[in-house]
Order: sequence, then C-alpha cells, then structure tokens
Amino acid sequence: MDEVIQVTQWLPSITPRKKAKLFFFTTHADAPSPMVGSNDVDTHEETQLLLATTVALHNFKNIDEFLKKKVNTFSCYNVIENEITKTDYEYLRFYSACKYLDVVPPFLDLEKISAIQNKFEMTDEERDYRLLLDSADLVLEKVCDSLKPAGVSQMWTALRKDRNLIRGVKTIDIIGFFVDPNPTGIKECLFFFIVRFLQKADKINRVNTNRLERLIAQCDESSSCVEGKTIDFIIDSLRFYPTELYPFGFCLVMCVIEGRDGAMQEIEKTMEISRHLGMITHTEKNPTKETIELVKKELMKPKYQFYSSFTCWFMSHGDSNSMVLADGETIEREWFLTSFPDISTFQLKPKVFFMVSCRGANKFSLKGDEFEGQSATCDYYDIGSALIRNRMLDITDGVRDISYVQPMMDTLVAYSTILDHLSGRANTHGSIYVDRACVLMSENISRGRSLTEILEHLSQDLHEILQETMDEDRIVYKQACHYDSFFRKTLKLPYTRHPKEDVHSAPQ
Repeated sequence: MDEVIQVTQWLPSITPRKKAKLFFFTTHADAPSPMVGSNDVDTHEETQLLLATTVALHNFKNIDEFLKKKVNTFSCYNVIENEITKTDYEYLRFYSACKYLDVVPPFLDLEKISAIQNKFEMTDEERDYRLLLDSADLVLEKVCDSLKPAGVSQMWTALRKDRNLIRGVKTIDIIGFFVDPNPTGIKECLFFFIVRFLQKADKINRVNTNRLERLIAQCDESSSCVEGKTIDFIIDSLRFYPTELYPFGFCLVMCVIEGRDGAMQEIEKTMEISRHLGMITHTEKNPTKETIELVKKELMKPKYQFYSSFTCWFMSHGDSNSMVLADGETIEREWFLTSFPDISTFQLKPKVFFMVSCRGANKFSLKGDEFEGQSATCDYYDIGSALIRNRMLDITDGVRDISYVQPMMDTLVAYSTILDHLSGRANTHGSIYVDRACVLMSENISRGRSLTEILEHLSQDLHEILQETMDEDRIVYKQACHYDSFFRKTLKLPYTRHPKEDVHSAPQ
C-alpha cells in the first residue's frame, strides 16, 4: 500500500487526546546537545505555535500536518554511520512515544530504529523503548490526566494574569483570555502549551517545578480535579524526582576485590538489588584510576542522557581522605565525588553515591563485662575496611533563576561510616553496610518509600549491630553511617520490580 495512503489511514485512528500526547512527547524540551543537523527554526516557538492554534481553532489540523511531516522525514531519512544527528534523536523519541501510546504506525521502519540504536552503542537492555521516554514528560502527562478541563482553564487564567511573564508573547494572544478546554484533546493541548511555555521562559525544568505548582495551587479543588485526586496530591507528584517506568536508572558498581574478603558477595548483593529496582548495571572489579577515567568518559556518551538517575557503589579500603584502588594507588574521596556529578548527561537528575570504606581507625567501643561475648557478628566480622518557606519574605520571580546549577546539586552521598572511623565487614559476606542497605531497599520496594527514608532506617538498623574486631583486643564496637544530601526533590523507590521487556524492544 502507498505510504501516503497509510499515513492518511493512521492519523484518523488516533484519538485527539493521544495526538496531543504524541505531539508533546515528540517535541521533548531537552534534546541532547550539541546535535548534528540542528539548524532549524526555534523548535520551542514552533511547538508553542502549533499547540496555540490547535487550542484556538479547536481542531488538530496543524498537529496532523506536523505528524505527517515527521513521518515523511523519517521515511526519507538515511541513517548515517557513526554520526549522531538530531533526526536520530527525534526518530527514537517518536518511536518510543508511539509505542507507549500504542499507536505505532504499521509502516514505521523498525530496522532504521535498530540502526540508530547501534549508533548510540546501546546494549540489548538499553533497546527497551521505555528507556527512550523522558520521565519528566511522563510525570507531566499524569498531572494533566489528574486535572479536569476546568482545572487547566483555571491555570490558564492564573498564567494570563502574570503580565510580566506573558508580555510580548504572540502565542499567548492567539489562544486568548477565555478558553473552552472541553472538546476532546483541547485540555491536553492547553496544559502542554503552558508547560512548554514555562520551559521556554526558563521558569521550570525537570527539577524546578515551583512555578507550575503555584499555578495548580490557584485552582479550585472541587471543580479542577478528577475523581480521587486532590490539589495536594497533584502538587506532591511534582515534588519527586521523575523516574517513571523502566529503567529506574543506571547503576555503576566499582569494587576492589584484592585483600577484601567477601568482596564478591558485595558485588552480588548490589547487582541483585539494582536488578530488583529496575536499573541497568555495569560492574568494574578492581578499579584503578585509569578505569575511573575511562568510565567517566563512557558516561559522557549521548545514550546516557536517556537515563533518569545515576547510582554508584564504590567499595574499597580507605582512610579519612582517600580510597585504596586495586593497584595500591589511592584517590582522594572528594575528587571522586566532585568529578562524577559534573557529567553533563546526568545534570538535573538524581545521583546517588554509596561510599563503602573505612574513613579512619577509630571505633565507638562498648566497654563493660555486659558486652563481652555479646557481639552479634562474633567470629564472622573483622576490620576490613521540605524546605519550609519563610512566609515573611516576598520572593519575586525577578530574583529567581533556574538556569545555573551548582554541579553537586541533585547529588546524595551515602557513607558506610562516619569520618575517622572503621567500616566493618564479614569474612564471607563482605560489608555489613552493603548487606543491610540491600536488604532494606529490597524490603521497601512497592511501599512507596523514599531513598532518604530507607537510609535513615539503615542508620538505625546498622547502629544496633554489635561488631567485634579480630585482633587480640577483641573490641566490641558499633558502626554509624550517614549521608550528605544536595537533593532538591524526593527520590522514591519504584513501586514494582521492573523486568526487562524484550517484547517491547526494537528488532536487533
């Protein structure tokens, strides 16, 4: 069948609501850069114009033409080896959005998708279409679904009242002040216009959503929320890091095995909990400084921009300032922690570091006859290693900025012990901290707990365990863990154990 005819038949089969969502996902606001072949007109302006005219005219003619143009572009596109282009990125986004919405065109060339994935050097696990969806856009879709047309209309009215924000914006005037969002799909188009407008104006991004939350807060709950939802529920959903669907993120496990009994058990445990959480995981055994530099270079590749979070487990011997590598060389802990968060592919995304090593030789010793022989670890352990807003201040938009971000923001560093103290581990099972952390994370999947809640529980759990040195003094001691957080949102564990879905992947 002629492709033009197929396109003509495909578009009417898509509901207006799905067309609005397909357009929204396809015009993702944060495409990787720099990209080859990106000399087009401002895509943000085009996106807003198409959404504005759809809302004003109450028809999807312009969005239909946009989707036809995309399909034709992909049909004529020749995949160039090695060089990643803007079209490559758009093709993957379009395919994943169609797959997610269950509107994949029967004429879409899946072999081209596979060829593009090859250019991104994607592994079999990374070819799952869910990786290609932007988690932040999925959260915004759910917010839109939680609002009635009247709720989005009230958001629009509140936005129109901010004259400093909308002054001189032609697309605002195209829509007009009063909008009827009730025709099918118009509510979605108006909401997505508001979102893309705020993103273009540098008022919101995947982390900073305060300006959008303030618009939602001005809605009347009784008329603006769908059944079962509240304004507080909708706003709360924006206060978590967006890590929707599979994978939960990318996990890097770096473990020094030499001279560390039980190290292989540490690797197995961290790998297992990472799989349960739905992470795609890479392991580096016996890392050296050269290994670390190679890993950092690898993480700069474009494919990692598709991930929604980054987790690193680093397990080795150490002292107060440094960690011992496999070749006996040491690296400064501070250097390690400050070099990874600055990687551009994970900016504005949660980055979690589990630093498992001694930070000195001190120990919180327990003295007295009542503690002799009371160690739960007995012979098995040895020494191996909501910001409250100040309502008195009127913080105007003029003194706010979301464009410049300190590299350590959105980073959490979890230490297995406090400064200058030991980090206990078992002869056969490795780090006690790693063991308890993996157990607690596994137990809390499906309970909607945040990572920091689990780390607080871990601190309590670990500090209850009596450990004993294996030297002649046989000192019974306790270990205290802690974390430093630069998070700006809450990171929740996924509600389900995410399997890899081969059936949703593009053909190899």
